[in-house]
Amino acid sequence: MEPLPELYAIFQGEVATVTDYGAFIKIPGCRKQGLVHRTHMSSCRVDKPSEIVDVGDKVWVKVIGKEMKDDKLKLSLSMKVVNQGTGKDLDPNNVALDQDERKKRTFRDYTSQKITLEAVLNTVCKKCGCKGHFAKECFMQPGGTKYSLIPEEEDEVAAAGHGGDKKTSTAEEPSRKRKK
Repeated sequence: MEPLPELYAIFQGEVATVTDYGAFIKIPGCRKQGLVHRTHMSSCRVDKPSEIVDVGDKVWVKVIGKEMKDDKLKLSLSMKVVNQGTGKDLDPNNVALDQDERKKRTFRDYTSQKITLEAVLNTVCKKCGCKGHFAKECFMQPGGTKYSLIPEEEDEVAAAGHGGDKKTSTAEEPSRKRKK
């Protein structure tokens, strides 16, 4: 087995190939190569890795991941956490790498979940008789105050029109009683 660099080790390697998604770096002292994904090439967005590196360039990289897949060891490398001039580690406690991992893990796909809406506005509570909630959500205590939704402007105008007629009819009733 060839000597591979340890996790979080920094070394200078040579760019072997450049692809649309990153660059493969030759590891000195062995025949293996590691991938620097385009998201780990720079702290800025990289659309084309060929604009950053060319085949044969010497770059400083840090080993950020080792993964066994199909009996092959895959090495993930990063250029953005290493000073390309001196080879100094810019993230000695691996804080930036942990933050990148958290960003990847927190994404959730909610597209497959269905959203159900209940038509509560026009419902009438069987418990208190008020509009806008179900009996299971009723907060009225026996003998307590009844609560309902605040009427909208259209409802208020309609109620004012009918309410005015009711007031005149209630005003006429006492006067009729007096006449009798």
